[in-house]
Amino acid sequence: MPCDFNLIIFDCDGVLVDSERIANAVFAKVLEDECGLQFSLEQMFDRFVGRSQAQCLQIVEDLTGKPPPPGLADRYKREINLALENKVEAVNGIESVLQDIDLPYCVASSGSHDKMKTTLGKTGLAKYFNANIFSSSEVVQGKPHPDIYLYAAESMGVAEPARCLVIEDSPVGVRGAIAAGMTVFGYAELMKADKLRAAGAHLTFDKMGNLFPLINGYLKDRT
Repeated sequence: MPCDFNLIIFDCDGVLVDSERIANAVFAKVLEDECGLQFSLEQMFDRFVGRSQAQCLQIVEDLTGKPPPPGLADRYKREINLALENKVEAVNGIESVLQDIDLPYCVASSGSHDKMKTTLGKTGLAKYFNANIFSSSEVVQGKPHPDIYLYAAESMGVAEPARCLVIEDSPVGVRGAIAAGMTVFGYAELMKADKLRAAGAHLTFDKMGNLFPLINGYLKDRT
């Protein structure tokens, strides 16, 4: 792989693990039961994907005009963990990508460390990252702010954001990585590609196994 990038930063949900459909179906059910809010899966993706739990709860409060019910967060956490433990799988093609990467890489997610421990552990991907797993809970502002990407890069010893390639699947995440001054490839297996491009993604793709050819092609076009 050409050395124009010094680090690849992966989002977790929807990029490494196929968890977005599971998580948003559970959250939609919880929101209907607890708050009377009804959303299609597409609406859930538009409103909530890429955001931290705190941001999601703030959206619920903004929609209802009152704080979420006291038990909502605990119920969601409990039910999503159970659903993920039973159903989550690795994104198709991602393990081959991780096996073949020849430069440093890490995870930067809006999800909690506990959630990533569940999803990366269940899918067998945790062994590829060791301690190189970063959560928005460790920074002041979550996505779409750049904090988590800059924190991940600094923690990995990369001082120049422009030398980082971010793989994201949500407009929220894309905007944050762009704000950090990084190159962003939008993974559009579930999210609509035009939404990722509108958020600033430098290119989009829908098959994870194509990542390395896309990187090579992108860098060749720049020379």
